[in-house]
Amino acid sequence: MCGICGELRFDGREPELAAVARMSDRLARRGPDHSGSYSDGPLAFGHRRLSIIDLSPSANQPMVDAELQLALVFNGTIYNYRELRAELAALGYHFFSNGDSEVILKAYRAWGERCVERFHGMFAFAIWDEQARQLFLARDRLGIKPLYLSDDGRRLRFASTLPALLASGGVDTQLDPIALHHHFTLHTVVPAPRTILKGVRKLAPATTLTLDATGRRSERTYWTLDARRPAEPLSEAQWIDETRRLLTAAVERRRLAADVPVGLLLSGGLDSSLLAALLARGETDLRTFSIGFEDLGAGAEPADEFQYSDRVAQHLGTRHEKYVVSNAEVLQRLPEALSEMTEPMTSHDVVAFYLLGERVSRSVKVALAGQGADEVFGGYFWYPRMQAESGTPLERFARHYFDRDHAEYLEMMAPAWHVPDVTSAFVADALERPGADTFLDAVWRLDCTTLIVDDPVKRVDNMPMAWGLEVRVPFLDHELVEHAMRMPPELKLREGGKYPLKAIARGLVPDAVIDRPKGYFPVPALKYVRGPFLAFMRGILESDACRRRGLYQRPYVERLLADPEGPQSFTRIQGSKLWHLALLEWWLQVHVDGHAP
Repeated sequence: MCGICGELRFDGREPELAAVARMSDRLARRGPDHSGSYSDGPLAFGHRRLSIIDLSPSANQPMVDAELQLALVFNGTIYNYRELRAELAALGYHFFSNGDSEVILKAYRAWGERCVERFHGMFAFAIWDEQARQLFLARDRLGIKPLYLSDDGRRLRFASTLPALLASGGVDTQLDPIALHHHFTLHTVVPAPRTILKGVRKLAPATTLTLDATGRRSERTYWTLDARRPAEPLSEAQWIDETRRLLTAAVERRRLAADVPVGLLLSGGLDSSLLAALLARGETDLRTFSIGFEDLGAGAEPADEFQYSDRVAQHLGTRHEKYVVSNAEVLQRLPEALSEMTEPMTSHDVVAFYLLGERVSRSVKVALAGQGADEVFGGYFWYPRMQAESGTPLERFARHYFDRDHAEYLEMMAPAWHVPDVTSAFVADALERPGADTFLDAVWRLDCTTLIVDDPVKRVDNMPMAWGLEVRVPFLDHELVEHAMRMPPELKLREGGKYPLKAIARGLVPDAVIDRPKGYFPVPALKYVRGPFLAFMRGILESDACRRRGLYQRPYVERLLADPEGPQSFTRIQGSKLWHLALLEWWLQVHVDGHAP
């Protein structure tokens, strides 16, 4: 919905308004409809608005409630804001706007830091209490909306993107060796609170942080995910009926919480097709959008899924648009996508979302997408492979998920960056925590609370919002996720995975879409690195800047450059290791070194 930023001083000085303005300027693409600022003593806010609910100036931000002596900057959507507004009005609160932002202010005054427990939605927000002289920061349960922090002891700054924080100046840009190990092991995931840079941290999902002008702080986790069977067993029919009810409610909440048209990103897979069918029930003119890429020919996967998305659009009668992107355009537009990339992300979807977001934003401001269904309902091929493995939970997980083992990491990275196997320790601890009945329950809990946050969820926010497009993800409705986490693994894994969703989809979408093999939709030129793309990555990895940085051991780099499509050049989930190395170095050159993209 927006871009937010701010600064709180701990040293008795006034905030640096010029730095807040620079952060706000860097966030302009997230919120093209209005810009605003606010300051009070040690605190300053900046805001960039994407108008979706209550399009009037009364909903502009920073929003100041003079009666309550509170000021707010907010990014996201509270889907149940109408119900909360009615409840707060019954308590005697008066409203001057018609959106969800003001509901947050009243809810904070009514319920304090526990207000977040009442919210259904995706959110990152900051509230300044003028009377108590306290700053309250909060992030939604599943981390759909980001919040980056930089704290040097004298001041805390926050922003919706990491590049916005860097624009403020004075950020420690040294690399974090532990974060590097996570990055190269978990498909560029760096779990909160770390980022790749020592001087930037992330507020963790489902977390609130309260600070005052002396630097005193209190952090609280307000939600955890239970992955155990319910005390009263449910029948298969009951599991599926409840899944249907919760998913339908999640879709409806995301459709209704908007004063602008809502579209759908239709990939042609089961997840987005099911969302399309549920959305079409309440929409007479549903807009759907698909993207495909130029095929590389023999040996590469299909570069589009139009045969399925076309069928769904025709079946449901949607107003459908599809876009085909040439490899030449992908190469040409990569610098733009990288300049907007809040953290280095190698998934092909990052570029796809950037190019699709540009086109979709010309038609709608809000779109639903199917991200999260595979993690929540067990759709990926590696889950049954992990299940069939023997050994410790870590061994079963790592053999099918880690991009590279620790020994290869040490071979790849220069000795100055060597650390112990910190990622294995992190994953082992997560998988062994209580509250999960089986190994797969623990895996799905880790996926939904940690890994998904900094891979698909991050790119779904980051790249479309670069075009002022808000993407909503019904499969990550927290009530639906809670229900799915308690579901027996064998029910999820039936018929190749996501059985409950397949059962719900019968009769709503064509059987050919339900029964098709799961697609792993690539941008082929970033997976099968050939021709100009190989030359491009070679140029990055052989650049003076790369050699001076000294991250990589040259024999490892040369081996990948010599055989970029060999079996050892792909990760266990079939990503390009060469693109992984080139992307991080390129991101550092642009965002840390200040080179033009």
